[in-house]
Amino acid sequence: MPKGGARAVSGPAPDPNALRRNRPSDKAGWTTLPAEGRHGGPPAWPLSEMTDREFELWRDLWAKPQAVAWEALDQGYEVALFVRALAHAEQPDAKVDLQRIVRQYLDSLGLSVQGMLRNRWKIGPAAEVATSPEPAAEPAPRRPSARDRLRVVPRDEGA
Repeated sequence: MPKGGARAVSGPAPDPNALRRNRPSDKAGWTTLPAEGRHGGPPAWPLSEMTDREFELWRDLWAKPQAVAWEALDQGYEVALFVRALAHAEQPDAKVDLQRIVRQYLDSLGLSVQGMLRNRWKIGPAAEVATSPEPAAEPAPRRPSARDRLRVVPRDEGA
């Protein structure tokens, strides 16, 4: 293991709600993924023969919000390799190394909270389902933040 220096995932993950938003790394911005997930069936399986368990995982994963980004980035092979590794890692005799690889896939594909932050993805608000014509409740009053309590004092008033 190398000594010192930055690592690919060192330091805290980006935070879309941070007060300081003028970092050079923020220029890339954040991608908002649809809460309802990706529409349509899963793409064709790109690897050799698929097991029943791999089919279940493949179908489930391609319905998630992250699948919209995978499709845009053409990550079908990465998702398929993750599915295959996950199906093997689920076995009772799975090696720890395989489980570690699955964890890395979870992060790189944005399937974990840390992975979502590192990819700068956030999930948009869920579409509201109108079931009854009840009036919307008034929102709770917003608590003042530390920033709200600050005010500018003119120079002649401060003395």
